[in-house]
Amino acid sequence: MAKTVIGVVALLVLMIEGFQADIGTTKNLQEIVIGRCYNYIRTINPSIGRNDCNDIWLRFLDAFLGKDPCDVPVRDYDQLFSTVQQTIPCNKVLLWSKTRDIVQSYSAVTHRFMTLDDTFIGYLFNALTWCGKKSKRELDYNSCPDWSTCENQPVASFWKKASEYFAESACGDVTVMLNGSIYNAFSNTSMLRSVEVQHLDPRKVSQVDIIVINSLRGPIRESCNSGSIVELIQILKHQGFRWTCTDNDKSLIILQCVRDPNHPSCKICNSMRC
Repeated sequence: MAKTVIGVVALLVLMIEGFQADIGTTKNLQEIVIGRCYNYIRTINPSIGRNDCNDIWLRFLDAFLGKDPCDVPVRDYDQLFSTVQQTIPCNKVLLWSKTRDIVQSYSAVTHRFMTLDDTFIGYLFNALTWCGKKSKRELDYNSCPDWSTCENQPVASFWKKASEYFAESACGDVTVMLNGSIYNAFSNTSMLRSVEVQHLDPRKVSQVDIIVINSLRGPIRESCNSGSIVELIQILKHQGFRWTCTDNDKSLIILQCVRDPNHPSCKICNSMRC
């Protein structure tokens, strides 16, 4: 019995230690970031121009090393973003909230749009975690605060800065994709509402095209005429933007049918009848 208890305790300790490691800085962070940097500028988008991968890494570290991991404000990433060089093409910016899967598929298939994840800076740090130690210039691989723990958490501040940078870079037509199968699609806490829409420049952006997509299996919670999406339209009007809004764009329904071909909405007409 005693051996069993000891074994269980040892297993729990290992599980806890493993969990702590998982929420710390991503292992091999430097190798991942610098590797992604060279991959982006050499193969994904060679036209991006001159970027020094090692300098970008050092500017990134300067933003948060030696600081309390709950006290890394957005402005601390200014130098990093001034180091990164990329011109965002007009009419390509796609902003979204609660639609990650369909947005990534749509962007990959059509090549018509660019999301934040497709940009150089977004590609470098997507899905990574990091933080430093107060008064020590070293990464903390054991534990980083969660986004909800403190306002100036280093990863959260980075993505706020990235969202601000992306929105300010937008020109021409901007597309916004929202999930009509949930309530509060245009959430107060989303980067879209709290950062991106606020940083669109009406002098550069000619129109904002809203696309509301519902899951094939429903439900329909919000639309261009209901819910928080109406609030988005009112904000755009107030800021002086021209806008359009479309419910369930056909190309996005077709894209969902690739994943769910047996759904009734995806059946092809037989004998010339629908």
